[in-house]
Order: sequence, then C-alpha cells, then structure tokens
Amino acid sequence: MVQGSSNISRERLLRVRKRLKQKKPKFARQESWRYLGVKSHWRRPRGIDSKMREKLAGRPPSVSIGYGSPRVVRGIHPSGLEEVLIHRPEDLAKVNPERQAVRIAHTVGAQKRTRILEKAKELKITVLNPQGVKAIEPKESEKTSSETS
Repeated sequence: MVQGSSNISRERLLRVRKRLKQKKPKFARQESWRYLGVKSHWRRPRGIDSKMREKLAGRPPSVSIGYGSPRVVRGIHPSGLEEVLIHRPEDLAKVNPERQAVRIAHTVGAQKRTRILEKAKELKITVLNPQGVKAIEPKESEKTSSETS
C-alpha cells in the first residue's frame, strides 16, 4: 500500500473512532448506583445469579468487543500520532517526530521537564502535555542580592 493512502485511511479511521466513542455508553460496575462503597469503575459481573452478566433487558450495557475501535487506530492519540512516554531528555533521541508524539511522565520534576521541553522544541517533537511547568523563580536570597545591585 502506498504511504499516502494509508495516511488517509488512518485519518478516516480516527474520525470513525471519534464517532463511535460518542455512541459508546459509560460502563458502570454492577450495583454501583445502589451502594456508595462500590465505585462506578468497570468490573466484569461474575456472580452465578447476576442479571447483568446474563445481559437481561433493563440492565446497563456490559463491555463487549462490538464497542471497540478499529484495530489500526487503537491506542493512537486523536492527533494521529503514536504516544511515547518520556522520563528523561535522553529518551527523546529514540522518537520519530513524524509518527510519534511525546507525553512527559507525571513523576518528572519541573527542572527536568523544562529541559525535556527545550530539547523537544529543538528536535521539533510534539509534546502532548507541555503544561505544568511554572517559571522557575530565583530563591529569596538571589532576589535580594540582584535588587540591591
């Protein structure tokens, strides 16, 4: 298949996935609407007398393969780029900017995050979560010495 046509089909499948996701229900854990202690995070119903497991009428929908997105675009960011998790600036060397985008891990601190952002800008790599870096202000002792001079 020609590279251009696969790119067009990928874009079309991303639009299909977006449309399918709008129709997909929010899957609720069995009895989560009844008990405060049971969170709504999905868990498969397994009880032998479970009406939800038997998919009886009037029960909430269960997760099934029919709700899935097309295989080609599964796990791909809506921008059409594949996500890569980054922990350090050196990891950016392995990223292909045409096909991949970078997500900075949540455990990365402000200093390393700014270094990653600077290097990504140099390499023209898309960063999916660039926010969260505040301007690093000088410490109080450094402020007073610069103001007096």
